[in-house]
Amino acid sequence: MKLFRPTLTLLLALALLSAFLPRPKPRPTLFLIGDSTVKNGKGRGDGGLWGWGNFLPAYFDTTRIRLENHALGGTSSRTFRSQGHWAKVLPRLQAGDFVIMQFGHNDSSPINDTTRARGTIKSNGEETQDIVNLLTKQPETVHSYGWYLRQFMAEIKAQGATPIVCSPIPRNAWTGGKVNRSREDYGRWAQEAARQGGAGFIDLNQLAADKYDRAGEATVRATYFNPTDHTHTIEAGARLNAEAVAEGIRQAKHLALRKYLRK
Repeated sequence: MKLFRPTLTLLLALALLSAFLPRPKPRPTLFLIGDSTVKNGKGRGDGGLWGWGNFLPAYFDTTRIRLENHALGGTSSRTFRSQGHWAKVLPRLQAGDFVIMQFGHNDSSPINDTTRARGTIKSNGEETQDIVNLLTKQPETVHSYGWYLRQFMAEIKAQGATPIVCSPIPRNAWTGGKVNRSREDYGRWAQEAARQGGAGFIDLNQLAADKYDRAGEATVRATYFNPTDHTHTIEAGARLNAEAVAEGIRQAKHLALRKYLRK
């Protein structure tokens, strides 16, 4: 009993002291959302194809920040929301977190059909189109690509997190020895929407396209893509695009996310 009392007193003193010690700050999380060019299939190289989100963690100090890849193949900026995928991510956001989004490849699909019904209006404007969705049989108001991006940004910022928009990676399509860029459509609309929504912007389309051009068409076709798919990269291409994302973050001096990159 005599030994018990001093021990109990010591434990109580330690418990009281620990209550006043500063607690370690939890790591922020970087969430990735997008289509199959960010995460293909289950993210295990399904069909030999990879998204760049699989290889982005290599560029971050993961003792200081967590990364979660919630991208889903087949989705557009519209259907990532309308199918409920965003509703699963949004409640998880905490103040200090980051969200990188990259949509566009599927936004050019038909607005209403019996297969996907995933397209968005091709602009950054406020146009709308009222439809009865042929898949859901429900009325739906479809907005522009830029409008959907701005909705993501507003909701992310409302959670105290930081939104970052990427323009979509280039497809394996070439004209005159140069890879086709999206500077006149989705790349431009993504940049405009990011500026309007007060988000960070990474011109991933331009960064990756510059790398493709330097490598040359023959090398890109043989090294970064397979012979039958002009949109999805094999592992080497996904690694190259992840490098471009990290490069874009590093170049954006106003982005707080930069401090979590590996030195």
